[in-house]
This record gives sequence, structure tokens and C-alpha cells, in this order.
Amino acid sequence: MEILREGQGELIGWHDPDEHRRWVRENKSRELKDKTMTVAEAVEKFVHDGDFIACGGFGHIRVPMSLIYEIIRQGKRNLTMAGKTAVHDIDILIGAGCVNRVEVAYAFGHELRGLSPAGRRAVESGKCKVVAEISNAGYQWRFLAGAMGLPFIPSRNLLGTDTFEKSSAKIVRDPWSGKPICLLPAAYPDVAMFHVPRCDKYGNAQIDGILVEDFELARAARRVLVTTEEIVDEEVIRSKPDQTAIPFFLVDAVCEVPYGAHPTQMPYLYFFDEEHIREWLTVSKTEEGTKAYFDRYVFGVKDFEEYLELVGGVRKLSYLKRVEQLRAPMPVQGGGEE
Repeated sequence: MEILREGQGELIGWHDPDEHRRWVRENKSRELKDKTMTVAEAVEKFVHDGDFIACGGFGHIRVPMSLIYEIIRQGKRNLTMAGKTAVHDIDILIGAGCVNRVEVAYAFGHELRGLSPAGRRAVESGKCKVVAEISNAGYQWRFLAGAMGLPFIPSRNLLGTDTFEKSSAKIVRDPWSGKPICLLPAAYPDVAMFHVPRCDKYGNAQIDGILVEDFELARAARRVLVTTEEIVDEEVIRSKPDQTAIPFFLVDAVCEVPYGAHPTQMPYLYFFDEEHIREWLTVSKTEEGTKAYFDRYVFGVKDFEEYLELVGGVRKLSYLKRVEQLRAPMPVQGGGEE
């Protein structure tokens, strides 16, 4: 295959597909077994210094924040993160000094809320390095290639863009048409983390609303950690099998964490906590403010349950839930009746 051009970005998260398959066979069980554990246990067991990590959800929606805070609490370091649709999660982890390398599609802004002071400061000071760039679609297709067991996936995405120059992609000559085509390398994260509305103890996780790229990401990652609003009976999952986006044999840990996406939104359950997000964006403008935030909300509490009480407790969370209920009708959950 004739290579016409090569992007200058660092290739991260790539494995030979056959080597990855061997790793999965040797390290992942298809046994239908109870995988429930605490968030602290999941992070300690499966997240290691130097790992390449990725989060499910999108921006400020369905982000596994209890896992994010626990990674900070346990002092994980030198993590590389997929900045595909990451916003609040990657900003928090960079601000805490856990993530020091990123491949970005969109990662240093909080959408309509403004830029990311902590993330931008870390990159400008050299504490965090942008090792490569890509588009959101490009990252989803990197995960798709990984899920399919392919070394790369062809696309017209990135052709003729400056983003290609900063990527790890290659442009080759299509052997059929003779025209240029872009090859996006597969991505296999060491750990992928998700927050879902319901899951059984085995890891069969269901997602309401848009999946974003969680389907592909869960199938490309080596380790999959799932936090859930509630652990439901297996029969609830079996009654709606089409809603199971992440099947049990991909999952390594199941953690029951009500309101586990706070301060981000959980579709059909609760809304964004704009007050808390605004607090982070305000205090993280300085190193001192950033440290004070973590001292209060991460190191000052023993777990996510204590964190929820600190940010306002059940009364505030019930309000966020009511706001979301006013926005849209609740779907039928599991196999129950409305």
C-alpha cells in the first residue's frame, strides 16, 4: 500500500489486533459472575499509573464522576486520556495532576460555559502535553476499528485538514480508485469508564437515550468499569434485551452509585448542577483555587456519598431530578409499567 502522507501526532492506544485478542482471551472471563464492588475497589484494582483511559458519555452528560473523583483520591498519575467528547472529566483529571498526556478532539472547553482554566493552564505550562489531535468522528472510528479487531479503518475524515497533520493517521492511495484515502489507527484503551441508569450484578448495562460512542468504546477497551444509578435484577435486563448497550462479558466491575454522574446530567433522571460546575470553573482559574476544590470535594470526604451530601444532599439532588422530569416524560424503565 502506497503511503502518501503521515500525520505527525503520536500514536497512542494501538495494539496489534491479534495480540489484543490474545490478551482478552487470557484476562477476561465470560463467566456469568457477580462483579459488584465499591468504586474504591474498582479503581484500585483496574486503574494503574501510566494507563490510557477513556470515559463514556458526552461533555457534561452521563459522565462517570464517582470514578473520576476516586482516581484523584487514590493519586493515580501519568495517565493518558482520550479527549474525544471529554469536557468536565478530562478538565478535572488534568487539574488534579492525574492526566498529563491527551489526544484531543475537543477537551479544553466547557461548551457554552466557557473555556477550561485548569486544562489550558496545564498545557500552556507544559504539565500536560497534547500528543495528537483528531476529530470526534475520527475517535469514534478509532474505537470502532478496535471493536472490530482491525488495525485501522479507512475514512475520508481528516483529508485536506490541518487536524490530519497533528494526528497519527496516514493517507494512502486507494488500490481501487487510485485516490487518496485516510487510514485511522485502531484505539484500545487500557480502561474505559461508564455511568448508566441500570445494570445487573453481572455487568449487563442499559443506556437510555443516545449512546454517543459507548457501544464502540466498551468493545475496544481492555478493562470496562461501570457505575450505575441502580443494580437491578437480571430479569429486568432480560425483559428489554435491546436496551443492553454493554454486555456482561465486556465488564470488569459494577458499582452502584446513585447520582454518580453529578454534577453532569443523567438523561431522564436528573439535570446538570450548573451551580457546582460554575464553582469549578471559577475556582480553577488559579492553582490555589484548584487545590482548594480538591481538598474540599475529594480529599475532604471519604467517598462519593459524602461528596453528595457536601454539595447539597438529597434536597438539592431531588430538585435536579425534578427539573429533568419537567423537561421530558420518563421512559418505561426495564420491564416495568408506567
